[in-house]
Amino acid sequence: MRTATDQKERLLQGNQACAEGALASGARLFAGYPITPSTEIAEFLARQLPKVGGKFIQMEDEIASIAAVIGASVTGLKSMTATSGPGFSLMQEHIGYAYMAEVPCVIVDVQRGGPSTGLPTKVAQSDTMQVRWGTHGDYYAIALAPSSVEECFELTIRAFNLSEKYRTPVIVLMDEVVGHMREKIKLPDPGEIKVINRMKPTVPPEWYQHFEINPHFVSPMASFGEGYRFNITGLTHNPEGFPTDRPEVIREKLDKLKNKICHNVSDIVQVREEFMEDANVAVFAYGIVARAAGQAIRMAREKRMRVGLIQPLTIWPFPDEYIERILEQLDLIIVAELNQGQLIGEVMRVVRGKTRVRGLFRYDSELITPDQIFDKIREEK
Repeated sequence: MRTATDQKERLLQGNQACAEGALASGARLFAGYPITPSTEIAEFLARQLPKVGGKFIQMEDEIASIAAVIGASVTGLKSMTATSGPGFSLMQEHIGYAYMAEVPCVIVDVQRGGPSTGLPTKVAQSDTMQVRWGTHGDYYAIALAPSSVEECFELTIRAFNLSEKYRTPVIVLMDEVVGHMREKIKLPDPGEIKVINRMKPTVPPEWYQHFEINPHFVSPMASFGEGYRFNITGLTHNPEGFPTDRPEVIREKLDKLKNKICHNVSDIVQVREEFMEDANVAVFAYGIVARAAGQAIRMAREKRMRVGLIQPLTIWPFPDEYIERILEQLDLIIVAELNQGQLIGEVMRVVRGKTRVRGLFRYDSELITPDQIFDKIREEK
């Protein structure tokens, strides 16, 4: 428990704020393997988790790390890991297992340059599509993307809440600069933080179905050791958790994984905007690029250009409804990314040619600057 002194403003790194958010959410297990630029999350939690009765374990690799996280969650602990691109790639098969077995957990991906070992200490946003499509099969991802130290804290809490609420893995998609920059932040009192815990069964053990099909698509989740009998497998399974080859049961299971996300998009998706009230040009950017875009639109406003910022706090599910709604007022959307162009395809899919979409991509390990975004606005206008 934090003391009154701890509530004062603090200078925190984004990775540290992420770890603080995990603690505030009730996370009590971290399993991971050190990898730049996410290692500070593990270092911080190695010191702090034992103080609140939690457990920290350094595993032999990222495959074992996500396996430990899944196992701990099944026993009832809120659990997480943190990694970067290469480690995130190694986790994909087990992440798919967590989607199929509907195991809540949080995975933080602090992006660096790639492919392969790439650029360990340099910035990139090239895992954007891997977060959505990294593992095989039909599944629906939730990924949140902070752009500030404060958002690292807030969105980590939100990631745990969504994970618990919908019984699914949730990704916190950061980038190297957001993870390593330091900003002043005032952590709220624990009583001010909304914390959601997984829904527990209320039926007798003999009636319990660990993967029941119900109208809201989220099953109550008993933990191992609570007196409820259930089976867990990565094989497609029936409501009791046992493998099935019955087409109608398979379809019901996969529809459940889809519908618990797609029927709750309005609850899951968040978009932050600036100066969009009268904008006819929008810059679409997330993470550290959104910070540069914020400065660029202020530069444009000084030149009497009606430019606004669209910052998706939720990358996946993609904010289709928001973009469709805002389209009528826009003549141009500029998508700025630290990759060769990943989210621009999603923007163009939603826009369907109704307005111009242009990209500003940088992938040489350096940041997109406000001047570059401002110049792009002037060039396209």
